Amino acid sequence: MEDHPLRYELANEMHARPFPALDVPCTAVFLALKRPGNAAGRDRAEDMAHLCALLDRHGAPHPKPDATHYFGPVGRHWIKWESHTEVVTYTAFSGRLSPRAFDPSDFEVFPADWLGAAPGQRITSALIRVEARGDRDAAGIAKCMADWFVPESLAASHVLDDAAVIAGDFRIDPAGHLRFAVFVSDGVGRRRVGRIVQRLCEIETYKTLSLLGFARARALSPELARTGARLTDLVDDMGEKARPAEETLGQLLEVSGTLEQIAAQTSFRFSATAAYERLVHERVEVMREARFAGRQTFAEFMLRRFDPAMRTVRATEARLQVMVARAARAANLLRTRVDVERSAQNQALLESMDRRSDLQLRLQRTVEGLSVVAISYYAVSLAAYALYPLAEAMGLPKGTIIAAITLPVVGLVWWLIRRVQRKLH
Repeated sequence: MEDHPLRYELANEMHARPFPALDVPCTAVFLALKRPGNAAGRDRAEDMAHLCALLDRHGAPHPKPDATHYFGPVGRHWIKWESHTEVVTYTAFSGRLSPRAFDPSDFEVFPADWLGAAPGQRITSALIRVEARGDRDAAGIAKCMADWFVPESLAASHVLDDAAVIAGDFRIDPAGHLRFAVFVSDGVGRRRVGRIVQRLCEIETYKTLSLLGFARARALSPELARTGARLTDLVDDMGEKARPAEETLGQLLEVSGTLEQIAAQTSFRFSATAAYERLVHERVEVMREARFAGRQTFAEFMLRRFDPAMRTVRATEARLQVMVARAARAANLLRTRVDVERSAQNQALLESMDRRSDLQLRLQRTVEGLSVVAISYYAVSLAAYALYPLAEAMGLPKGTIIAAITLPVVGLVWWLIRRVQRKLH
């Protein structure tokens, strides 16, 4: 049986990013890099070269050139590297705990000169402390949380059917990192511990990327306010006859073009924000949280601190779309008005042309009447010269001959001209 050329590639994609298997206790150091600006894509070759530079310092093997993920030993640590659409993430795992919780020296697994040569900027970084729950009760864990985190921002909960207690305040500490703590219950498997740590990294990454859309929406608000006010003024001017419709239409099309440009520039960021928002809520939901010591859960933290920002993004996107549609409708109405006015002008022009044609026809008929007289005059003169010898022979005066032939000649000329006109028309 012939296989589809992508069969194995698609099947392996489902297993391409396995969760790490972590022993307890351990420390995880997380770093996410993003290119500056609003660029969506990344230079995969540059990211791979930066990873290989870190691996070469420890003599570690390189991944395949087209790889989007890597997991392997680097010195005393294990490195998990993933390349995403907008960011590239590094997670270093160490099988030990520092004497001081969340010691900034844990981040030295990433050398300073190597970080300085990174193809991007740090979008987020975190220190995750994983230790056994042991004999500590809720009060003992709560005391650790009080020492490590800011109380008003602290979120803590039991997760995965009381497999662990997780905590974090989503604040940046003096060393520039976020802090998360995981207290693992006895008997929890290594892969489940790895899933918990991975979920915390994903929640923080997707939350931060989502908030990029919030920052864009907030920066866009003054521009939308100015453009909306200008659009309102132009729509109000549509009902007035003081300003020419063509002038108003030109300005309206300029506003419409500005709104379309803004919509094109923000389309990716707002769409990505919606996708990241769903991922954040999905990652929180799969943790199956239960309240710990009366503290707010991660889901409640997101509801209070994260969801309002996302509603702002959706409201800004909806506002922009409404303004685009409004500008398009106003332009269509004004374009219809301009077309009607031009049609009226064309109708008036046609009526003026009809009047001129009628005058020309009357003038032509007048000229034709004069031409009958002129042609008849010359015809009578020629006929008179031809009949003079006959008149002398008959003893008739010249005046009698001219009078006798004038009416027949005029009638004959008039009949010939009428016949020519009938043939032409």
